[in-house]
Amino acid sequence: QLQLVESGGGLVQPGGSLNLSCAASGIDYLNYRGIGWFRQAPGKEREGVSCISASAGFTKYSDSVKGRFTVSRDNVKNMAYLQLTSLKPEDTAVYYCAAARLGFGLGCRVDEYEVWGQGTQVTVSS
Repeated sequence: QLQLVESGGGLVQPGGSLNLSCAASGIDYLNYRGIGWFRQAPGKEREGVSCISASAGFTKYSDSVKGRFTVSRDNVKNMAYLQLTSLKPEDTAVYYCAAARLGFGLGCRVDEYEVWGQGTQVTVSS
């Protein structure tokens, strides 16, 4: 059974930090797939936040989070992580991790990803 499970979301004040985790299981060739983090705010389209290649040698960030978020992965543990710092109210959204189609993922586009987690809510508010 293909599965991605996110955790670590919550309520945080502006300027605060959160660490999101993504646990993967049952995904063929997981270590050959890019992993992406996406978010979707109410009334908005799902957008790519950060993506990391299979070997972790390539990472990509959206302009809105560059310098504040850090993506990483542990292929031994089948885990991916997104560290969120200097959080802003506009970062409020449901955050999803996803596994890319083989050979895709570096564009960090929704259509490159085929296995999705259920999402974890991040709320930034005072």
